[in-house]
Amino acid sequence: MHEASGVAVTDIAKITHCDSFPVLGDHEQAWKLALRAAGTLLDRTGVAASDIRQVIYAGSGEWDRPFWSPSAKVAHELGVGRAHCFEVANFCNAGTTALRIGAEDTGLGAGNYALVLIGDRLSRMVDYSDPDSKALFNFGDAAAAVLLASDGYRFRILHSAMRTDPSWADYYAGEFRENRVAIRRGAHRRGLGDAYLENFTGLVRDSLSALGRDVSEISHFLVNQGDRTMHETLLDALGIPEERSVFNYHRYGHMGGADTLIALKGLEAEGRLRPGDLIMLATSAMGFSWGITTLEYQG
Repeated sequence: MHEASGVAVTDIAKITHCDSFPVLGDHEQAWKLALRAAGTLLDRTGVAASDIRQVIYAGSGEWDRPFWSPSAKVAHELGVGRAHCFEVANFCNAGTTALRIGAEDTGLGAGNYALVLIGDRLSRMVDYSDPDSKALFNFGDAAAAVLLASDGYRFRILHSAMRTDPSWADYYAGEFRENRVAIRRGAHRRGLGDAYLENFTGLVRDSLSALGRDVSEISHFLVNQGDRTMHETLLDALGIPEERSVFNYHRYGHMGGADTLIALKGLEAEGRLRPGDLIMLATSAMGFSWGITTLEYQG
């Protein structure tokens, strides 16, 4: 990145917080990562492909190939033949948006499932020769898979609150450059940090009010790993101790919409979750959108 952009290594390290992180290779495709995640999930849970009624693929809308359905491709590879397959594009907020859509589907009966996939190719859209894109230099690639069911779940979705400030719609946009889509930032504009803080804190207040809960009852508050300073500022504004959040910056770059699910899986693997724990996923995305998804751990 330093050699391509001319940005000092020390300045890049302030953004990445680590020496390396996972990215797609030149000929790798995001849908195959999502397929691998889905296959692992089905093997672990013992859910049959024939019981899946929805396959939702969430991401930025850059689906490896133009005018193409990665949800249908993954479904075909898994042997899912009777599901409605579709995509949700809301950038790094798309995964939790897909969870909201899937959870609101009243057509899921006992023994039927919705499969939500998160897959993107963010690192392949960053122009590392552009010093103005350095804020994106931590963009990496990962995939996640979640099964939604009407019963037998380990995490219950209690509430979802999301909003978009459309005045930021043109701040970032893609353009074709050397036969690929590259992300470009518009003219620098102040106030995005304030918008993050205002929207996130407002959505947390709305969610707690709807649930009749208090901020002190939040067991874990998980945030997209895009900007560590904003992460810390948000926790401070909400009065949530850092030990009730997860910081993976030293291990990974920004894994897109998979960030909060990687953190959630880590908490469970480390035995840090207890039945009844209230968990909030704070996700944000270009556009700009913000979301708070509240879960309760069932054990």
